[in-house]
Amino acid sequence: MEIIAVYGSGTIGSCEATLIIGHGLPCVVIGHSEQGLERCRKAIAQNWDDLIAEGLATEQNKTAALKLLTVTNDPAALTGCTFVFEAVAEGTEQKQAVYRAIEQYAASDAVIASCTSSIDAEVLAKLTGRPENLLIAHPFQPVHMLPLVEVVRHEKTADEAVSRTLVLLEQLHRQVVVLNRSVPGFLVNRFAQALFRESIYLMEQGVTTAADIDKAVKYAMGMRYASIGLLEYFDAVGYDLESTIASNVYPTLCDTKDIQTLVKAGLATGKTGQVAGEGMYDWSKKNANDFRRRKQSPYFDGVKEWTMPE
Repeated sequence: MEIIAVYGSGTIGSCEATLIIGHGLPCVVIGHSEQGLERCRKAIAQNWDDLIAEGLATEQNKTAALKLLTVTNDPAALTGCTFVFEAVAEGTEQKQAVYRAIEQYAASDAVIASCTSSIDAEVLAKLTGRPENLLIAHPFQPVHMLPLVEVVRHEKTADEAVSRTLVLLEQLHRQVVVLNRSVPGFLVNRFAQALFRESIYLMEQGVTTAADIDKAVKYAMGMRYASIGLLEYFDAVGYDLESTIASNVYPTLCDTKDIQTLVKAGLATGKTGQVAGEGMYDWSKKNANDFRRRKQSPYFDGVKEWTMPE
């Protein structure tokens, strides 16, 4: 079992600690000021109070969890730790100082998992004398609630560091995506920026309002892709339909010669994957009933509002 620490007592660090102790695992949080430590303790306690208010935890759970928590300014508390989430400010100087402290006090094979959302993994690797132990484990706020973590390797990341990270994140009930190399924005922020750009463009053109854009995302895209994946949906619908849609949309965004590249991307077969058993997914191994139910599941609550004929 990993001996876990969180270096950083801000919002991300306090939520990360909430998640760890919420799974019955001891956690050391390292801060840099007494005020910061006090804010961290209050934030963790508030996280538990919110869970209790929703009926997701009890006072007994909170008391037991807080007994697993150590919050301190002393980096020597890292002694013996085998896994450290780095959650300090987005600056290379701050992170390098933290990595030196981890190297000084933590176990020699301790995994350093940076929570950075913006710094390239290759840049971080140059800040430590143990680059093979370093990777990115980028969570999303609120960290203890949103399940996704983007694990990003760099050129020198050891396979063992990745496998240990995946084991721990699975133990913490996280959903993990692995990037074999670092790209700006990783995955989620790249998707978000694409939506932001298009949304701003549509508003500038007077097509619609911010409120209606948000409604379209919340009640169509967001609900749909909460139950089935983006590419799983693309694969199920098939190339023919998406190609037709793309031919109507893309000319306003790019040269028409790019349509085939953008839609096909060397992945689609030109047939509906669900029918052909081919595509980005092997549909012969998928359960059609399961897929149909997942496709509908986000909308079941809406049916409860129907006025059913009797």
